[in-house]
Amino acid sequence: MRWNRKRTAESSSGGENADPTAVAEAANLHRNAFIMMGIGGATIAAFGLAAIAGIFAPFFLGVVLTICVHPLRVWLEKRGVSRGIATGAVIVTVIGLLLALGYAMLVAFGQFGALLADFSDQIAAFGQDVAAWLSSIGVAAGEVDSIFASFDPSALLGFLGGLIGGLTGWVSLLVIIFTMLLLMGMDAGFVPTLLKQLYPARPLIVASLVTYGANVRRYMVATTVLGLAQGVVDWIALLIIGVPGAFIWGLLAFVCSFIPNIGYFIALIPPIIFAALVGGWPMVLVVIVVYAIINGVIQSVIQPRVIGKAVNLSQTITFFSVLFWAVVIGPIGAILAIPLTLLVRLILVDSNPQMSWIRPMLGELDETRAVMAQFDADAKAERKARKAAKASGTPGGAPPVSAA
Repeated sequence: MRWNRKRTAESSSGGENADPTAVAEAANLHRNAFIMMGIGGATIAAFGLAAIAGIFAPFFLGVVLTICVHPLRVWLEKRGVSRGIATGAVIVTVIGLLLALGYAMLVAFGQFGALLADFSDQIAAFGQDVAAWLSSIGVAAGEVDSIFASFDPSALLGFLGGLIGGLTGWVSLLVIIFTMLLLMGMDAGFVPTLLKQLYPARPLIVASLVTYGANVRRYMVATTVLGLAQGVVDWIALLIIGVPGAFIWGLLAFVCSFIPNIGYFIALIPPIIFAALVGGWPMVLVVIVVYAIINGVIQSVIQPRVIGKAVNLSQTITFFSVLFWAVVIGPIGAILAIPLTLLVRLILVDSNPQMSWIRPMLGELDETRAVMAQFDADAKAERKARKAAKASGTPGGAPPVSAA
């Protein structure tokens, strides 16, 4: 034991024959155990959040909404408005936005019910056509036929009626959201002063919290504005094309704009189905092209420029976060996937200086892109040198040797 301790001390002291790899491994003897403990803790936390999803989801939604409207409070207070009036204005603004969205969703639900009633026969026939096509290519013909034969569009009407009629089940959710907005709206007035008090003791944590709030606000506000524009343009385009339920699908496009990567495909499926019912394949192709142009320009060109570096997450992590949070806390988790993932990053990475090495792996690729550009430039220069050497007839790229 004494000899082992002496050898470890000698290797860690940086002698001539010290192996850097051995020194690094000696400093992390329990790394694998820590990794397993971290995975176990994350699993327990995920199951715990899933168990309280009915409370956590509206609570975190209230947090995000409070963060988004905080600049309104700051703007009012800078113009001499008292804190109480500024708090009331913030709360009224958020509640007004939620009520407007809720009213639009109720209208859309009503229109969707009427749409299903009008097109129930066409939907059933469309299902039979799909079943026949699947059977023709040999995809479990008997089972497909039985599934589509038992499909009844009126069952969707019953489900929709139960969803709308069971509004009492939403009362608790709305009460939690409004209560949290009221309480957090009042507490938010103390946040700037609390951060100033905390900064001398924990400057990195304060900086991380401020950065998190700014990033979440930029992402949510930009996504809301661009999603609203996307929904309105889709609505108008579908009206011009003649697709039934254009308002419903425009609202669906707005809601799905908060779901990265897969929201576009979710919003595209219903318009395609109803376009096929009334116009066949030509109208389906028109809908696909219009959605690809509108949503592609807004989500792939405009949104990244507006959001900038607010969301430094790789595409893989973004997609996985949507799936993960949807499983943990339900459908609202897909909408809040980015703010939730940024919160996990704040806790584990941004507020821990020892974890800065993992930032490029999460999506901060500015330095990586610079290194890749340098590699590409070096490779290009090397190719040019080889071509020049080959043209001059010099083997291996060596400069030609003149005869003495």
